[in-house]
Amino acid sequence: MRHSNYAEADRILTIYTRDHGKLKVIAKGIRKIQSRKAGHLEPFTYSTIQLARSHELPIISQAETVLGFPNIHADLDRTAQAALVIELLDRFTFEAEHNSLLFGLVIDTLKRLDTSEDSFLPVKYYEIHLLDSLGYKPELFACSICRKEIKAEDQFFSAQHGGVVCPGCGKTHTDCRPITMDALKYLRHLQRSTYTEASRANPNPLVRGEMDDLLNYYFDFLLERGLNSTRFIREIHNLME
Repeated sequence: MRHSNYAEADRILTIYTRDHGKLKVIAKGIRKIQSRKAGHLEPFTYSTIQLARSHELPIISQAETVLGFPNIHADLDRTAQAALVIELLDRFTFEAEHNSLLFGLVIDTLKRLDTSEDSFLPVKYYEIHLLDSLGYKPELFACSICRKEIKAEDQFFSAQHGGVVCPGCGKTHTDCRPITMDALKYLRHLQRSTYTEASRANPNPLVRGEMDDLLNYYFDFLLERGLNSTRFIREIHNLME
């Protein structure tokens, strides 16, 4: 997920594994031109690796690519969206914290980004289910303050209270922000559906922007600072307009 140079030709990598969660490891000689491991340890690459124990960090002794996701690497927008996927994974997880469901969600999301024409639904589905798998599932069906069932009308959303807020409570709490019923409908659909079901949705550009803004607001609250990749995505979209 991340890397930093180490010694003359080595690199410290932060990787996410199915069985052991997030780990820091050393890739010996990876910065040498003739390194055989370098191509198997690129960002956004799913590889099998073997680790050897050392007095410091584990050392990668072997690496082989399982899925290289060539379309992600070849397209700037897909690369930016994949960077968001991995940054969220990195920011929300701790070293040696095992979560095989999250690992599977990340791999599935990268597959979808690599093959889908539209990156919006793969990424939004990932964001919603990432929150669920980590214990931050937003409440979207009842008011997070008074617990009354949400009616079919525009509502509010509170990051502090962890979900949707009814108009009555929303008007008296300054931390709430508006959310239209259309945006809420699609967020609910993503939350309770399989990806096959969710992929049939087609929100219009205004609703997409609202969903983006709302989830970014929630992530910023949970992480206590903004995401680097969301700024990168905005810069790319501004260049493409």
